[in-house]
Amino acid sequence: MKIGCPTEIKPQEFRVGMTPDAAREAVNHGHTVYIQQGAGLGAGFADADYQAAGAAILDTAEEIFATADMIVKVKEPQAIERKMLREGQLLYTYLHLAPDPDQTHDLLNSGCTAIAYETVTDARGGLPLLAPMSEVAGRLAPQVGAYTLQKANGGRGVLMGGVPGVAPAKVVVIGGGVVGTHAAKVAAGMGADVTVLDRSLNRLKYLDDVFGRDFKNRYATAGATAELVRDADMVIGAVLIPGAAAPKLVSRADLSEMKPGAVLVDVAIDQGGCFETSKATTHADPIYEVDGIMHYCVANMPGAVARTSTLALGNATLPFLLNLADKGWKKACADDPHLLNGLNVHSGKLTYAAVGEALGLDVISAESAIQ
Repeated sequence: MKIGCPTEIKPQEFRVGMTPDAAREAVNHGHTVYIQQGAGLGAGFADADYQAAGAAILDTAEEIFATADMIVKVKEPQAIERKMLREGQLLYTYLHLAPDPDQTHDLLNSGCTAIAYETVTDARGGLPLLAPMSEVAGRLAPQVGAYTLQKANGGRGVLMGGVPGVAPAKVVVIGGGVVGTHAAKVAAGMGADVTVLDRSLNRLKYLDDVFGRDFKNRYATAGATAELVRDADMVIGAVLIPGAAAPKLVSRADLSEMKPGAVLVDVAIDQGGCFETSKATTHADPIYEVDGIMHYCVANMPGAVARTSTLALGNATLPFLLNLADKGWKKACADDPHLLNGLNVHSGKLTYAAVGEALGLDVISAESAIQ
């Protein structure tokens, strides 16, 4: 199979869809790999690294899209890239379609087959291709939140760990999954007073057993959430419904009850965000203010640590990439129901129910697409 990896063009996106090691593995499996010139530079990989791995370098994205049977990316294809997709071509990347009707319609119109990293599952009910970026984003969230809390950036001027005689910042993490757990660990490590909210008693028991008194946890009733948000210096939104739009857990009305200069960090922004006042921002201009509350809503947070993120993502995506290339996407999905769960679009049809529900579009079953 001809596998193509273009340079990411989303603003301040420095990750790359394939590492040189991934290219070498694909070449060793008998496939041809094409990398766009400079695609890996943001993550510290030179064109020569890819050439040493057996990949060919092409000058432009147009050449990559025109040549490759499968396109491997990190972020969702931007509008100019979607115009280059064609019928029968396989797209393997993050999509986050539920809050993005324009992208969804463009993918449907292209006739391509699109497999979304974020909806591939595993035998334990996890999301193995989302998990590494969730870990990165979770660990970044307290860092960027601490920066935003600084007075010069519009925040309350509160130090995460406080100092002797002065209380630390109060941090509330909404969601105790992968993002929330890593956010809580780092925030607690910075010395903050951390509480994690979740609706799963089993998850709360797990957090209590593993982390003990490192941070607190509460069952996420509306009342408990409102109480903790009112008193927080920082709220980290870490709620995910796989493939679906994120629920809005803090309303604009709630902002008036918060401390002026408090910070909202919305890690769920790729899925539309879990705060009513969230809107996607970039690393170039990450922070904005609404009603005295500072918002950090960068839609590609892991892109800030591009090398770590690229390596972590590549470790997770490579086995599926090789299966797709070795077997063809239909057989690979037929053989692996977890990979089949990643199928979102095929030949003008939507194949993921949560996206159809969010956008009001008809959906066919993924199983019918591989018949």
